[in-house]
Amino acid sequence: MGCSSSTAKAEGRKEKIRRPKSWKHPQPISRAELTQMREEFWDTAPHYGGKKEIWDALRAAAEEEDLSLAQTIIESAGVIVHNTDLTICYDEKGSKYELPKYVLRDPSNLIRTK
Repeated sequence: MGCSSSTAKAEGRKEKIRRPKSWKHPQPISRAELTQMREEFWDTAPHYGGKKEIWDALRAAAEEEDLSLAQTIIESAGVIVHNTDLTICYDEKGSKYELPKYVLRDPSNLIRTK
């Protein structure tokens, strides 16, 4: 019965997304260094495959503070969420999109400047 697997994929898209668990960079990192890492990832990610529109939606969702709005972005783009923390997603053609935690959440050892 092939219907059950397609239903599971559709339901996976409706799971509530969440922020990844807290993580720690190997050494304390500044906001500027984290921003540079994120920019480099988003600049190169589309070159690894998948659709630019999906990468754009994933970036918009990752950068959105409001999880309900991020959820709406993901759903409207047709992203299939495999891990609810958005670290692994797929598009309708089966292309895999892997997001590192550093684009989804700040590390616990981020250097805070005042």
